Amino acid sequence: MTADEARSGEPRERARRAVVIGGGIAGTTAALQLAEAGLATTLIETRPRLGGLAFSFRRDSAAGELTVDNGQHVYLRCCTAYSWFLERVGGGGLAPLQERLDVPVLDVGGSRPRLGRLRRTELPVPLHLVASLATYPHLSLAERASVGRAALALKNLDPADPALDDIDFGTWLHRHGQSERTIEALWDLVGAATLNARAPHASMGLAAKVFKTGLLSEPGAADIGWSHVPLGDIHDVLARAALEKAGVRTLLRTRARGLAPAGEGGGWRVTADQGPAGAEELEAGTVVLAVPQREAHGLLPDGALADPGRLLEIGTAPILNIHVIYDRKVLRQPFFAALGTPVQWVFDRTSASGLAGRGQYLALSQSVAHDEIDQPVATLRERYLPELERLLPAARGAGVRDFFVTRERTATFAPTPGVGRLRPGARTSAPGVHLAGAWTATGWPATMEGAVRSGVTAACEALVALGRPHPKDPVPGIEGRAHEHH
Repeated sequence: MTADEARSGEPRERARRAVVIGGGIAGTTAALQLAEAGLATTLIETRPRLGGLAFSFRRDSAAGELTVDNGQHVYLRCCTAYSWFLERVGGGGLAPLQERLDVPVLDVGGSRPRLGRLRRTELPVPLHLVASLATYPHLSLAERASVGRAALALKNLDPADPALDDIDFGTWLHRHGQSERTIEALWDLVGAATLNARAPHASMGLAAKVFKTGLLSEPGAADIGWSHVPLGDIHDVLARAALEKAGVRTLLRTRARGLAPAGEGGGWRVTADQGPAGAEELEAGTVVLAVPQREAHGLLPDGALADPGRLLEIGTAPILNIHVIYDRKVLRQPFFAALGTPVQWVFDRTSASGLAGRGQYLALSQSVAHDEIDQPVATLRERYLPELERLLPAARGAGVRDFFVTRERTATFAPTPGVGRLRPGARTSAPGVHLAGAWTATGWPATMEGAVRSGVTAACEALVALGRPHPKDPVPGIEGRAHEHH
């Protein structure tokens, strides 16, 4: 082969290669889809593991060696993309769904604790929640009736309507007769956990997406699922095995230092810095940036977005997780939500953590944690241990074997009013460069569901641009929406 023939073949070879930057759920999804379509795919991740913000780590504790999830992640039956992802990596049986929605809600704000439950029946929407709402003890009869009226109004909304993105959820709820107590005991109970914002600071469009999809689409849509094993077992171990089987080359502890045109024939050159091992130049026709919005802004080529500064306007919101190891069992349910206390949601992580012998491991998931995310562990311990004793009488005589916190200061994008116009689609104006991540224009808040959807959409867009056949759309509707928001 002559030098000219070799050079003429370079663009063709380049077009058959893809680089995905970012090994979170979005990047893993995109890499799997691109590889399945026949592209020679390389996945770059700066950390020594995959999984992004849904990961596990080992901790030597007074209670023994534990496997700790950085935070409590759940999904719903309506999260069809994440359910597909679980099956795709071989983890479907490791994160089962409830047979039927059932959320214990304990209110300790009054003279005596009261336990209520949010659960559904098999009746069609919206009748599936009527019995639960009728007996929900944390609202008055009039407040329960007002919830029904607001739910019917929600059912008629289109979450994709841009006008809804301009108003906040709290304003809409007040317009529809919701009292402060109703917002606290119902709407924010669900909304804070799913949106990572309280009603006055949440886009009405995103709130409508959550409540309409989860509670008003199908009777079982809001049934809750969560991992019964460490998150790392799924998002790192199983994901790596699935990538390897698909033929993806995975580079951990590697940072993408630059993205530049590859030269004649198009395509891109990615500088992959592997630290002491040196740097490697990767050339590819397709690049997917599956990193947080600020990192994406720093890597995007000039002209890729009409207004790249908008990425920097997408804010972030923290989540605080508090981990308590007791010397005995103090909670007899897998989880519960709380009212009348700073505690929001409490999960039993005893089995998943590998805690041996007697004792119980509880994880508190605290969304909208702006005021507490940087507080010292001692301060948080002083505040939350008495609150757990208020909620769980069995904890009052129990010994605390360990208490620690995990902090995700940028856990999600901030779902503030107006964020919808800031979120870009998957395709950019730079040929072959695509975006993925829960912060892109998925129509969903910052969830594992949104992350998977963004990865599928980015891969679909890339393959369409290449004129290549692509895997069957794993989640109905994603392919059809892939060309929106441009």
